Amino acid sequence: MPTAIITTDDLREFKMELLDDIKKLLTKQASGNIKKYLKSSEVMDLLQVSPGTLQNLRINGTLPYTKVGGIIYYDAAEIQNVMDANRVHHGLNL
Repeated sequence: MPTAIITTDDLREFKMELLDDIKKLLTKQASGNIKKYLKSSEVMDLLQVSPGTLQNLRINGTLPYTKVGGIIYYDAAEIQNVMDANRVHHGLNL
């Protein structure tokens, strides 16, 4: 396997590409172009919960969902609303 030499120009170019990608993602998020509906696996990754916990959140009505053709979808904005509504403020005078 041949070795490649990385120059400071290569690193600079990589940095600029990375910054451009980050700017695009931030612009996308700010303009609301992020996915509106998420599948169960995406929600489990986002919230770091197990399938059972996600099912409990659906059953007890904590997390609203839509079922289409056997696939469960969650509105990203509603997930954010649930997270905001359940925020805990310890020791803050709000």
